[in-house]
Amino acid sequence: MTKHRIVWTFAVIAAFFLAGCGKKETETTEQPATTTEQQATPIDQSTVGELTGKVGFQGDKPKLSVIHMDQDPVCVEKHQGQTVHVEDGEVNANGTLPNVFVYVKEGADKYTFPAPTEPLTLDQNGCAYKPHVFGIMVGQDLHIVSSDPTTHNIHPMPKDNREWNESQPPGAAPLDKKFTRQEVMIPVKCNQHPWMRAYIGVTKNPFYAVTGSDGTFTIKGLPPGDYTIGAWTAIGGGNGQTQDQKVAFWFFPHLPHATYHLGGAKHGPGDSGRDRADHADLGLHFRRESVVDAA
Repeated sequence: MTKHRIVWTFAVIAAFFLAGCGKKETETTEQPATTTEQQATPIDQSTVGELTGKVGFQGDKPKLSVIHMDQDPVCVEKHQGQTVHVEDGEVNANGTLPNVFVYVKEGADKYTFPAPTEPLTLDQNGCAYKPHVFGIMVGQDLHIVSSDPTTHNIHPMPKDNREWNESQPPGAAPLDKKFTRQEVMIPVKCNQHPWMRAYIGVTKNPFYAVTGSDGTFTIKGLPPGDYTIGAWTAIGGGNGQTQDQKVAFWFFPHLPHATYHLGGAKHGPGDSGRDRADHADLGLHFRRESVVDAA
């Protein structure tokens, strides 16, 4: 075993726009979901904004392991001879990280958000979970399908929600599941294909996003307030890494220019000469070091 050091940075750019200006189940104990439909807390849409940012990576890129799918000819045929690597150690070409789950961890508790009626679809395609990392709200339907003509097994392994483990043979009907408690993150595996992994972030609010191939994310509709922004990535180990950053966002639309707070620094009219229809681009940077074992 050798040791290597992974250092990753998380940069947040706050871009706020004033809307008015332009079959087996395990024995895990769980509280039953409430049957009372929740009513959304009214939010003044003239004050909401967007939080955009980029998650970067510093250090030597992890060497991605090759997935050997020989045990299932269907999986091999799906990829037509192409080499497939594990996704958990991916680093984008521009030095950023994909598949980072970014979410409002604290600060939105005073709001109530009913579960979306639109289900979120998890596909099994090419003997891989699609998407690999995603968010879903408490009580929202998780619609699980398979595009592969082979048997899959869906096995979420939560700590706070009920664990379940079900097979889905070719041609089987979709599975529909819900999570009743907030939990970040829930790993998912397939007992038929041990390389298959997915990660689910279950939240009580809709303020979350996943970074893409350029490392960026956007959280929309965020009302003014004090928030803790959490970021989770699977890179550096099976348990993942997390990092938090406290930020404060406030708007005063009655003033001739937007006033905003970020990390305790207040900026107001006359500071930038920007028109209210513009947005504030502000950067936060933090880094975390972790030593992990490498074979």
